[in-house]
This record gives sequence, structure tokens and C-alpha cells, in this order.
Amino acid sequence: MTNRFCVTSIIISWLIGNVFSFIVTITSSKLNFCGSNIIDHLFCDIVPLLELSSSDTFSVHLEIFLLAAPSVMVPTSIIVMSYTYIVISVLRVPSSTGRQKAFSTCSSHLIVVSIFYWTIFSVYVIPKREQTWVSSKTLSLLYTVFTPFINPIIYSLRNKDIKKAVQQTLHKHISRNNY
Repeated sequence: MTNRFCVTSIIISWLIGNVFSFIVTITSSKLNFCGSNIIDHLFCDIVPLLELSSSDTFSVHLEIFLLAAPSVMVPTSIIVMSYTYIVISVLRVPSSTGRQKAFSTCSSHLIVVSIFYWTIFSVYVIPKREQTWVSSKTLSLLYTVFTPFINPIIYSLRNKDIKKAVQQTLHKHISRNNY
């Protein structure tokens, strides 16, 4: 990973994200909204916003699907390829302790990525007929709040000093409640 590659990746990601967002924003702004203006969701997400429109939203839904496909498939492919190379490299490590440490390190990242991708997949790919608004809101909460919240916790618990501090705090709390 060179600095040039990192900067180029950041710029490309930023440009693609902004261009895709701009396209969907422009298209959505041309819709008619003449009914309720209350979005039944936790935040102003595009799908609940389109539900408020009195216009035909098929073209916007199709546009979102077509723009989302590469936005999801490219990073997912990169992650799968990266982990394939990581697993191949780890399996070449001669000691079982070394392999165990390497897989332990990778597992933290895989847990966070899996929670994020599966909740987003559940919200945006599974047909709405099979989801209630409550389950959609709950899943949206998972990928917007829970995943960023749990990310530092998962990585911090790999640190021995943090593990020890958490164990001491829990031990003090349990001891105090027993008296």
C-alpha cells in the first residue's frame, strides 16, 4: 500500500459516492410530494422518502438499484479477495499459535463487516413485502448506530490492557452487588 494508492482510493471513493448521491438527489427532487410530509423512519433515508411521493417512483428505485450494485459489489469483491489472500497467507504460517493469532485478528474485522453488510443487505435487498416497517427501522438502526458503536469495542477487547480493565471493573461491580 503506497501513499499514492491510498490517496487515489480515497479520491475515487469520495467522487463516486458524491456523484451517485447527487444523481439520486436530483432525480428525487423532481418527484411530486403532495401528501403527508412525515417520514416514518429513524432518519431521512431514500426508501421511506420515496414512499411519501405521489409520483411514480419506479425509475428512481431502478436508478438506486443500478447505482447501488457497483457500490456494493466492488467493495464486497475487494474484501472477499483480500480475505482470500489473507487466509492463504495465514495457512502458510508454520506454527499453529501464529495461525491462531492471525485468524483472531482477522475475526474482529470480519464480525464488524458482516454485521454491517448483512443489515444493509436485509434493509435494501430483501423485498419490502417480507419486512415490516419496524423490522426495517431496527435493521437501519443496526447499520447506522450499532455497527459504528460496536466497532471500537470489538477492536479494543483485543488489547490485553483493556481486557484486564474490563475484567477488573466487572469484578468490582459484581463484588459490590453481592454485598
